Amino acid sequence: MAERGDSQTFTGRDFRDAVGGFATGINVITTRGEDHAYGMTANAFTSVSLEPPLILICIGSTATGADILRRNGCFAVNILGSEQEPVSRFFASKDRPKGRDAFRGVPHRKEVTGSPILDGAAGFLDCLLHAEHEAGDHLIFIGEVVALGADPEVEPLLFHAGQYRLLHAGE
Repeated sequence: MAERGDSQTFTGRDFRDAVGGFATGINVITTRGEDHAYGMTANAFTSVSLEPPLILICIGSTATGADILRRNGCFAVNILGSEQEPVSRFFASKDRPKGRDAFRGVPHRKEVTGSPILDGAAGFLDCLLHAEHEAGDHLIFIGEVVALGADPEVEPLLFHAGQYRLLHAGE
């Protein structure tokens, strides 16, 4: 049995490829700031607890979004629908507008925390920051859900093996 600290026999790319075999939903994490809102595409998200209602997201520790989310103390997880691949690509782009123009042309509204909730999403969870934990090169943010919504008619946008995928429901 391998013990912690043993040298690994795989590369970071090998690890990424193996983890990429797990199909995930695509989310845009949003938060509101004193001057403007911020959004970023992510797929590291899961539920943690029903009572209280807690979820977690993972963000690279050097990502701009980690500092902004920590400062704001709130965030929303927007679960993207199958028609929202362009929205995912927009918020994943390093060249996207920043500051006051960050959501220009992206239809959205606000809920309890003021974090943007994207129109057309399959669902959303609006959260207050509950806890933060370091984990390797990422930060785990745990949020307490204070508002939510879901549209079961919206098919989810998926990500698998480095590509966007659509769910094809059986007949």
